Amino acid sequence: MSPSVQIKKIASDLGFNYCGIAKAEFLEEEAPRLEDWLKRGYQGKMSYLENHFDKRLNPTLLVPGAKSVISLIYNYYPEKDLAKENANTYKLAKYAYGEDYHHIIKDKLKLFFFRMEEAIGKVEGRAFVDSAPVHERAWAKKAGLGWTGKNSLLLNKSMGSFFFWPS
Repeated sequence: MSPSVQIKKIASDLGFNYCGIAKAEFLEEEAPRLEDWLKRGYQGKMSYLENHFDKRLNPTLLVPGAKSVISLIYNYYPEKDLAKENANTYKLAKYAYGEDYHHIIKDKLKLFFFRMEEAIGKVEGRAFVDSAPVHERAWAKKAGLGWTGKNSLLLNKSMGSFFFWPS
């Protein structure tokens, strides 16, 4: 079994819905789009998105020697719709229904790294869940996990947009 097939099986075993692997390189097509998006002020009050422009587009600046970027999809669509049950009290984003996704996914990624190393040998890398200047949507798209919709979200044919995509 090839390393990429092993990696995708490990991801599936850990509950990730999809796993894609892309070559770690400068996102040349995304650079002008990101620059224009920032110039138009679409980041709103999230000024941190203006920082580390080059790192957002080149993963080898975050992980020197990186050869690949692994992107994963993790479904957050809740089984129970709290909005219907509490229609008169509050509105809550679906991704916020359960425990903090940062912790859940980060723990899964640590286990993912451990199992990858068991299966294919030493892996040099870092796991990010909203914790580094990574252009996650672009990497997920490049890894074949979906496409960018008119709403600017990553869309997946079978899952829509109710998922996280850590890279």
